[in-house]
Amino acid sequence: MDLRVDAYITKHSNFTKLINEIRKTLLSTEFEETIKWGMPTYTINGKNVVGIGAFKSHFGIWFFQGALLKDTHKVLTNAQEGKTQAMRQWRFTNDSKIDKELLLTYINEAIDNEKKGLKIKPIGTKKPLVIPTELVSTINKNKALSISFEKLSLSKKREFSEYIAEAKREATKIKRLEKIIPMIMNGIGLHDKYKNC
Repeated sequence: MDLRVDAYITKHSNFTKLINEIRKTLLSTEFEETIKWGMPTYTINGKNVVGIGAFKSHFGIWFFQGALLKDTHKVLTNAQEGKTQAMRQWRFTNDSKIDKELLLTYINEAIDNEKKGLKIKPIGTKKPLVIPTELVSTINKNKALSISFEKLSLSKKREFSEYIAEAKREATKIKRLEKIIPMIMNGIGLHDKYKNC
């Protein structure tokens, strides 16, 4: 049990009893409990499977790959219609009754799917990588930097490129270039420190 989850639940006092019921069910499985994006998240081997989010009028449990669940009882809805392909939520209000057996059925299916490696990969048009001239010029002057940059994943290359391109002033671009050169050399992405929080 993660004490930060206790604090999260206490903060949402209108749903405390119900969230605790759901939490107890989640913890009766092999999930590891943590906090990600400020909300309770339940993982298997470090992979996000279920999350809990509380709001003013309702709270819900999110199944990160919920579109793969059978949903025989039709309790799941798209978390953000038109935006999310895989995530599904099961909403509750403070007068909801929690059917623990049914909840466990959905949870166990989500765990099984995660263990099987079943995933819905986002589809969409990939935007082209546009490397700003300042970064191209810096890379071209340093062979080791050029090799390191080529080894980066497309997403890391895009992060660095956008970081430079977004700077309005030349001085800011130079400052940012100085910051990212050691990161590129070490294969560290601009946002890596946030990804495993």
